[in-house]
Amino acid sequence: MQDRLQQLRSIVPLLDAFCQEELGWETCPLDLLWNLWLPLAVQLAHWHQELDHPLIQGILGGQGTGKTTLTKILACILEQMGLRVCRLSIDDLYKTYAARQQLQQNDPRFRWRGPPGTHDVQLGLTLLHQIRYSAHADQQTSIAIPRFDKSLHNGAGDRTTPEIITGADIVLFEGWFVGVRPIHPTAFETAPPPISSEADRDFAREVNVRLEEYLPLWEQLDRLILLYPSDYRLSQQWRQQAEQEMIASGKAGMSAAEVYEFVEYFWKSLHPKLFVEPMRHAAQFVDLVIEINADHYPERLYFPGDR
Repeated sequence: MQDRLQQLRSIVPLLDAFCQEELGWETCPLDLLWNLWLPLAVQLAHWHQELDHPLIQGILGGQGTGKTTLTKILACILEQMGLRVCRLSIDDLYKTYAARQQLQQNDPRFRWRGPPGTHDVQLGLTLLHQIRYSAHADQQTSIAIPRFDKSLHNGAGDRTTPEIITGADIVLFEGWFVGVRPIHPTAFETAPPPISSEADRDFAREVNVRLEEYLPLWEQLDRLILLYPSDYRLSQQWRQQAEQEMIASGKAGMSAAEVYEFVEYFWKSLHPKLFVEPMRHAAQFVDLVIEINADHYPERLYFPGDR
């Protein structure tokens, strides 16, 4: 308890400034810091100490669950604890704009980036291997972390200048289907809405097959945290709010109808009820579940095997 209090005192001023500058919050919420962020960061540091290589920590969460915010907060705390942290999003592994345009020409169903098939899995594997084995290298080497700019090509996005690091103690790898596994094809015969037509089911089956290509990438994960909303349909509401805030700040954003179609597209590719909900009970894949309520607030935490 004394150590935790000391850590709290040292990090509150830093996190206050971080929350104001990076997240636009008035102050750092101390209840979240004390009850979730700080103990979670300590746990990650402990998991790192158990390994002889950098910890590859997966963070799985759908749209609006706060995975990017959590990743930033954890990185801030862990760096204050003296650890080198690399933040990586599944978005950073998108194929180039040209490659995705070719994919869309070959299969028009891939009209948006996001689903399995739109990422360069080999790029991710090479990167995680480089980071993992950099700890045992005789001399310091530079590692290029790919970055993706969603604003390029009128919002279609493309790769931008990579970030150069010389190693990391912990990699925080977040994404909307990081760690998600393929399911049996028969599940699509009784799939929930919006998978309703035979064309929808065919697309879902195709994405399910492409998801298998990501399994070698998931095998690089040492641990996986699942951010699970109390109702997956909250993603619609949260995405609407996010787009409205972007428009209000003078940035380009999608209309309500466009958001609705966009979110449904993701549900048609990897439906949360089919792919993510079962992960809550998959103790062999998930180490911790954090349930998120409608206000984006963590409601409860549990280990998959304890529920």
